Amino acid sequence: MKAVLSTSPGDPDSLQLEDINISEPKDGEVRIRVKACGVNYPDALIIEDKYQFRPERPFSPGGEVAGKIDAVGGSVSDFKVGDRVIGYVGWGGMAEQVITTPEKCSLIPDDMQDDEAAAFMLTYGTSYHALKQRGQLAQGETLLVLGAAGGVGLAAVELGKAMGARVVAATSSEEKTALAISKGADVGMVYPRGPFDKAGTKELAGLFKAAVGSSGADVIYDAIGGSYAEASLRCIAWEGRFLVVGFPSGIPSIPLNLALLKGCQIAGVFWGAFTEKQPDANAANIRELYAFFSENKIRPHVSARYPLSEAAQAIKDLSERRAMGKIVVTI
Repeated sequence: MKAVLSTSPGDPDSLQLEDINISEPKDGEVRIRVKACGVNYPDALIIEDKYQFRPERPFSPGGEVAGKIDAVGGSVSDFKVGDRVIGYVGWGGMAEQVITTPEKCSLIPDDMQDDEAAAFMLTYGTSYHALKQRGQLAQGETLLVLGAAGGVGLAAVELGKAMGARVVAATSSEEKTALAISKGADVGMVYPRGPFDKAGTKELAGLFKAAVGSSGADVIYDAIGGSYAEASLRCIAWEGRFLVVGFPSGIPSIPLNLALLKGCQIAGVFWGAFTEKQPDANAANIRELYAFFSENKIRPHVSARYPLSEAAQAIKDLSERRAMGKIVVTI
């Protein structure tokens, strides 16, 4: 089979398309013939050894796939050959086939296309876990989403509206803000490019405060990090919840006196660990996400599709923040 491989740490240009052999699934495993693979920020990190997991090389990036099961190992009873599934595999997805376990698979609803399925689970799973379990977002509260036109950010916008919140979308351009508003955001704002010095951080905090209103943001969804974290935290409401989701602008240093003064919580969001440590809660989340999809309250925005031979460019476009919504590699 063909696979995009990382053979040494490096940027997307270091990836190679090669022919490799794939084994039959072992006991308790399934093999998926991949139709589409979602591209996510961890794909850019994992090939440079900057992610929390470092798989043995050579490996393929690609943490979520959509396809059909074409082989099952012994003791597998939940799935059969021919089932359409989403696989949240961590890595290995940018290949014609991938082996995983049933616990990391979900059946694809009949009305969901392959490219939508490949763009669904990681972003919506992360964002729903963030807003529901970690942020405890309630109807009528104000949600501020940073990076609101990216994969997880746009999912947070849609889910925030589905959960009854007032959603403020913050992005880096008017075009991205317009996309977030088309997905349900009540208010949009454009923030300047960082990094920021002390005066710039204070000015940015003023922009956030103006956007969320005098009462502040009850929940802040930070998928950006860097200098934006402290500036946005300054607009949080009393007893608000600040969600740490990602760091494409760098890992921030937040003055903890702000958490004291605001009486707020700073909560980390690690969906992958949540799926393993709380599988029943994750399964309930997935059922609710599929219900939102069937009710047309959420719908992946796939802005670009690349063939497997151009997977490196797909990762590069995402890491350089040119993407809106999701990019998908089709196979």
